[in-house]
Formats: sequence, structure tokens, C-alpha cells
Amino acid sequence: MSQVLVTGGAGFVGSHLTEALLASGDRVAVLDDLSTGNRENLRAVQNHPGLTFIDGSILDRTLVHRLIHESDTVYHLASAVGVRLVIEQPVRTIQTIVEGTDNVLTVARQTGCRVVLTSTSEVYGKGVRVPFAEGDDVVLGPTTRRRWVYACAKMLDEFLALAHRHEGGLPVTCVRLFNTVGPRQSGAYGMVLPRFVKQALEGGPITVYGSGEQTRCFCHVLDIVPALIELGRRSGIGDCPDVVNLGSDEEVSINELARRVWQEVELTRQKGGDPAADATRQRIEHIPYEQAYVEGFEDLGRRVPDLTQAQRHLGFNVTRNLQQIIRDMIEYSCEQ
Repeated sequence: MSQVLVTGGAGFVGSHLTEALLASGDRVAVLDDLSTGNRENLRAVQNHPGLTFIDGSILDRTLVHRLIHESDTVYHLASAVGVRLVIEQPVRTIQTIVEGTDNVLTVARQTGCRVVLTSTSEVYGKGVRVPFAEGDDVVLGPTTRRRWVYACAKMLDEFLALAHRHEGGLPVTCVRLFNTVGPRQSGAYGMVLPRFVKQALEGGPITVYGSGEQTRCFCHVLDIVPALIELGRRSGIGDCPDVVNLGSDEEVSINELARRVWQEVELTRQKGGDPAADATRQRIEHIPYEQAYVEGFEDLGRRVPDLTQAQRHLGFNVTRNLQQIIRDMIEYSCEQ
């Protein structure tokens, strides 16, 4: 039995990870300031004897110091999330990501605590070599465009983590997540799939930003969590990679994603005894990026992970396809 700290453990991914760790027999301390997380996400385990919840910030050095000294492994998920939050609150984004991670890594190096640092596919920036591999070169946009704040801050996190590994032997792995989705994810900060599901269930239209021809790959959170746990067990040991992509390589355009969400919502309505699908209701509207975010907003045409490292080192395998993901998210939304 291990003592595990999950920063951001009341968030979307963090809450699923916390549940799985408790189910495996670990004791889990969750540190979350509830700025984007929600205690409700932990409802299923709120009375679990192995869970301790701390309402606090990773910017609190004294608190972070105490919690890491009590832990064997840290899963560092606490971060600013979502394109909209990054655009509207760039200072908070940088401070939360960079200062918070510095606090975690500095103490973990002192104690030898294993660290799994969640990063993002955003660090690939404007990369054009698809699929994106961990060793690929990176091109970012200019500092005058706030859109790149998140990517740059997460890259600095990775540099800092690997510097601690090089200088002090910190057992750390950086995980680049590609569009992790599933129940409990909120569309409030610009997350595309929960936003589409909510819009369709409310009768539409579904609003697509840009042309909709941009493609993404969506991976169910329940496929990601076991790989995170495995990395926590192995971080700093043997051939565990320094940086690894996690996600699905099932590529879909955002326009097609909107169409498939409509299709699954209408099937759900039929099963519930509603009239047959209404084709006139399945409206998709396109909004320019400048209207959705800010003038000059840039987006990538494709974002697909190279999963070779994850498959080789972790035996990583995606078991839920996009149809199952959409159905799970519709079912969850209907239950709320």
C-alpha cells in the first residue's frame, strides 16, 4: 500500500485517477483549490477511509512541502485548463502551471518521491510532422499571441522536470495527453466534446469554431488512467521513458465529430421513446476563431499522437472507440 498525492484530484482526469488508485489499495491525498475542479467529482469515494481531501493550492509552498514529505508518489495534474481560460487569464495560467510545478518538483527531488507530470499535446505547437513523436522539433507562435501561453508554460514544466532528473536523479515521467475526454469533463472552459453534447441535448445548434476541417483524436479517460498508474509505479525505474504520449490515434474532423454527436443524441432520444430523429434539428453552425476567442487566434490543422513509446514501454492499448466515448458522455449528461 502506497501513499499517493494527486494534485488537481477533484478535476476531470484527477477524480477518475483517484478512484482507481483507491480501488487498487493505495491511500490517496487529493490537493485541489476547486478553481476548476469540483468536490462532486469525488462523490463516489468521498467516504473512502483511504481518501484525504485538502482544499488548498499548489502555490502554497508550506502545504506542498508537507504533503509530498508524506507521499511515495505524486501525480501532478493541477493546472489551468481550457483554451478560454488561457486566453482570458494568461497571468493565472503561467503562475499556476510554472510556480506550482516548481513547488512540486523541488520538494519531490528532496525526498526522492516519484512524480508523474501531466503535460499536453499543445507542446507540439505548430508541428507539421504527423503523427507527433516525443522527440520531434517544436515551433510555437509569437509571445504577442496569448494562445501559446499554455503550450509554453507546459514546455517549461517538462524542461524543469527533466532538469531535476538530470541533476538530482528525480524519478519523473512527463505525460503528454491528447484530448482526454469522458464523463465529468466540463465544456465550461472550451472543451469541445462536452460542449457539443450539451448543445445537442438542448436542441442545438452545435457551434463549430473555424472551418471544422481541423482534426483531433479523442481518448476515453478510463483508457488513460491505467497507463498513468503504471507510470507512477515505474517512474525512474528501468526503461520507463522520460516523456511519453498518451491518447488515441483515431483521427476525426471537428465537423464529423459534430455530426456523430447529433447522430448519437438522436438515437438516445429514440430509445427513450421520443419521436424519430429530426433531421432539421441537427444544425451545425460555424463561428470564426476571432469571434469565439480573440483576433489572430491560431489553431492546428491536425493533432495525432505517435503511440510507439506508450505501446512499447507500457503495452498501452485503447479499448474504447469514439462512438463509445460519445455514448458515455451523453449518458452522463442525461443523468445530471
